[in-house]
Amino acid sequence: MKLNEISDLPGATHSRKRLGRGIGSGSGKTAGRGVKGQKSRSGVAINGFEGGQMPLYRRLPKRGFVNIFAKDWNIVSLGRIQQAIDAGKLAATGSIDIAALKEAGVVRRSKDGLRILGDGELTAKVALVADHASKSAVEKIEKAGGSITLPAAASAEA
Repeated sequence: MKLNEISDLPGATHSRKRLGRGIGSGSGKTAGRGVKGQKSRSGVAINGFEGGQMPLYRRLPKRGFVNIFAKDWNIVSLGRIQQAIDAGKLAATGSIDIAALKEAGVVRRSKDGLRILGDGELTAKVALVADHASKSAVEKIEKAGGSITLPAAASAEA
């Protein structure tokens, strides 16, 4: 096989639809856009617009409170950490922080910090570095012979 003989399988590529090329083409005149009006033109942005009537999202009452300063934590359970250690993705030696968890594929991206929850069992002796930890998580880590490093304010809160 030569480079000039390589081609896609038949039917793999489709030629683009040539719009507005006469009535005989099947997509002439209105070019598949229906008829007249704003939606037949390009650059349409009318989501939520109700023809001048007050839109539904403005008519309905708003409730609750959304804290715009709320932190988005990476929440990881002890069971998930043990699972990664058992699979060989995470080394039990050395400290385990958000960067190590990201490298092991336990978390996808690092957010505002790491919060450890006590779900599952931990058998490995690990040294964790986190921003928050539940009381049950701290107890299980210490019971397994490990340690957890928390900021001073978080340890008082947890």
